[in-house]
Amino acid sequence: MNDLFGGRGPKAAAGASYSAKDIEVLEGLEPVRRRPGMYIGGTDENALHHLAAEVLDNAMDEAVAGHADRIEVTLERDNWLTIRDNGRGIPTDPHPKFPKLSALEVILTTLHSGGKFSGKAYDTSGGLHGVGSSVVNALAERLEVEVARDRTLFTQAYARGKPLGKLKNAGAVHNRRGTTIRFKPDPEIFGQQLFQAARLFRLCRSKAYLFRGVEIRWACDPSLVKDDTPSQATLHFPGGLSDFLAAALEGRAPVIPAPWAGEATFPQGAGRAEWAVSWLEQGEGFLHTYANTIPTPLGGTHEAGLRNALVKGLRAYGELKKEKRAASITAEDLFGGLAGMLSVFVREPQFQGQTKDRLTSPEAARLVEQGLRDHFDHWLAGDPATAGNLLTWAIERAEDRIRRREQKDTPRKSATRRLRLPGKLADCAREAAEGTELFLVEGDSAGGSAKQARDRETQAVLPLRGKILNVASASADKLRQNQELKDLIEALGCGAGEKFDIARLRYGRVVIMTDADVDGAHIAALLMTFFYKELPELVRQGRVYLAQPPLYRLATAGKTVYAMDDAEREKLLKKAFKPNQKVEVSRFKGLGEMPPASLKETTMDPRKRTLLRVVLPPEERAATSELIEALMGRKPELRFRFIQENAARLELEAVDA
Repeated sequence: MNDLFGGRGPKAAAGASYSAKDIEVLEGLEPVRRRPGMYIGGTDENALHHLAAEVLDNAMDEAVAGHADRIEVTLERDNWLTIRDNGRGIPTDPHPKFPKLSALEVILTTLHSGGKFSGKAYDTSGGLHGVGSSVVNALAERLEVEVARDRTLFTQAYARGKPLGKLKNAGAVHNRRGTTIRFKPDPEIFGQQLFQAARLFRLCRSKAYLFRGVEIRWACDPSLVKDDTPSQATLHFPGGLSDFLAAALEGRAPVIPAPWAGEATFPQGAGRAEWAVSWLEQGEGFLHTYANTIPTPLGGTHEAGLRNALVKGLRAYGELKKEKRAASITAEDLFGGLAGMLSVFVREPQFQGQTKDRLTSPEAARLVEQGLRDHFDHWLAGDPATAGNLLTWAIERAEDRIRRREQKDTPRKSATRRLRLPGKLADCAREAAEGTELFLVEGDSAGGSAKQARDRETQAVLPLRGKILNVASASADKLRQNQELKDLIEALGCGAGEKFDIARLRYGRVVIMTDADVDGAHIAALLMTFFYKELPELVRQGRVYLAQPPLYRLATAGKTVYAMDDAEREKLLKKAFKPNQKVEVSRFKGLGEMPPASLKETTMDPRKRTLLRVVLPPEERAATSELIEALMGRKPELRFRFIQENAARLELEAVDA
């Protein structure tokens, strides 16, 4: 209990004071600057662009509410961003609770303030927590706001969340209304990171697709464009989501001739939904979901409602057509090749966290399922030919899924039943050993990334806890008692030492995948020593490999390359990019910090990766055994002698390189 009160027992309590003066109370916007990750998810590039999304979302809320039809987004030099709408304008009159402050200043300097709590000013909105504008203000080096309201222009400036003066009346204006916010992110928070024109343009385009009643005028300084992003564009899509899907599917073969698209209004003013859905003959699809124009990349309850509507609807149609096989269709079959967009507008949505990656409103699942199910049923019934093609395609996918599960290889199946597989092992789906791979990674963090990046059909992942036992210097008792090595042997299924049987090996390859640093190289050496000493036949048959993860990621707006080490990084900086081109260089601290997509692309995808096969030289029995004994054995003097004999040669090689 002492831990709860600032100490760890009587001795700790006697040596340190802990009183009321040690309790900090953060006021105003100070919590945002102290802990930006709580409000925008961090201080990286994603968090930086989240600031732009917050301001744009407020402008979009005005448009969705019917008070604005034009938004202007301008990216200037020196990282200034301006977003202007022609909506009602933020109120500027004194706030009833804070009569000395304008409502504008309250909104920009007070957390959890805004006009979206009661539902009186907005039926549906993306900003519900009342922290968006104030968070942007807190994390901006400077923010300038203009409000054109009641034919009067008001202005005010802020620095790091604090007003630089009172709200000013700048005089009368005609033919203008709305809010303009111009800001520059604070380098003290975000370092030298800059807004990316391509990313902001995609954000504006997606918002225009999501609400067909808005026109977004995009502009940026031409010097900031590094790819084919236009420096000026007017974004307006009368077809909404259908326009987006048509562009996304260009050049790909769909199952149905035209997307299923529509709009549904929920009962009792609960909101509405828009969608555009198609299915692909080949390749992976996608599903982009939004709630009140806010992207929800992790899906949520609205996505669950869509799944239920489509699966239940297609099954019911199959039953109507006397097709018994339709009962086997699952969401996995129907959504594996689905390409679509779903946008919902609901009152008082609940999100997972301030970054709003997932919609958690329980009623959204029911509203979306009910709203879309009738439309889907009518669409199927109204076009029997298209419905028949979709049903046949889904049944074929279901049968293929069932067939894959039923195909089992007897030796592997029996071996699996005899073995107690390790709990951390993420096994592959294929039962036969041929064509399968077991990736050995260091730690649960790297294991999590590898499990997301792998091909579940043929690739298994086993996380190991740190550096394994050095079998070249350990006793037989330690070897038998080591849990990490026991898990590895059980996963392989072939036994070790005298009990080794290559016929019972559960995987065609074993791939050692460690971090691209000194510790990773040491762990790889320990694993290779283990295989050589305890499972030498695996090495002799060439079944042990070393993965080659990159150490650096080099990226510009339209190009990304990876470097294995410092030398390759410098080489790529000179040859792969234009002179004086700004290149973002990221160093991967470990596999666990690599995005799964990058890990798959560079290290695990057989079509793109590089593997080093561990082989034994012809003089294996003598020279290799002596080398392992010298480097990994119990006698440090042998390692010292090896270093003395080879240090000069390594230095010469380094100079030559």
